[in-house]
Amino acid sequence: MKNLNEGSSSEYRQDGPSESYHRNGQLSEKGNYLNGQKEGYWEEYLSTGQLESKENYIKDKKDGVWESYHDNGIVEEKGNYLNDLKDGIWESFHYNGELNKREKYLNGQKE
Repeated sequence: MKNLNEGSSSEYRQDGPSESYHRNGQLSEKGNYLNGQKEGYWEEYLSTGQLESKENYIKDKKDGVWESYHDNGIVEEKGNYLNDLKDGIWESFHYNGELNKREKYLNGQKE
């Protein structure tokens, strides 16, 4: 994967918008770094260009709404992270979009 960091960087620390690409030239991921850590909204893509996931980060830890997608674009799983742990209601879906299961988490543990 090739990385294109559009912001400034010091020796091992990235700051600002960042994009990475698959070997075929398709976008792999895009988001923002702050003090070398993922910060805010990020998207990841399959090598076909299809959206794979939407994620939110605070200081390099997943925090907030998270969604992943089947290769047909239908939501595969969605839920919330709090301090890098699953928290609240998580839903997973079949390839056709029908609900597969709904689970509740607290501090990363299924209730």
